Amino acid sequence: MTKSEEHFYKIAREFPDSKTGKMFGALCIKNSKGKAFAMLWKDDIVVKLDVEEVNKALKLKGTKLFDPMGGRPMKEWVQMPYEYSTKWENYVKQSYKYVATADKKKR
Repeated sequence: MTKSEEHFYKIAREFPDSKTGKMFGALCIKNSKGKAFAMLWKDDIVVKLDVEEVNKALKLKGTKLFDPMGGRPMKEWVQMPYEYSTKWENYVKQSYKYVATADKKKR
């Protein structure tokens, strides 16, 4: 298991009402409603954030909008390199809250 996978699973355990699964063939964490809020893409973390947090995160060197297929980035999903792994947990917590809130707004 890689360091990024170990760190990802450690973070996943912080969300007892969530479970790990797959998204785009990669490890992800899904909330109790089955909505993904974090994913491990290669050795990077990918999280879903509101516009303000996306803009803050993109200021970190090497961080970018997630583009799994190339040519069509996902506007709310940010891909962050392992070098920022100390910040991952905070961003995953923000993503968890954002996805829960966004789900409520759709109803």
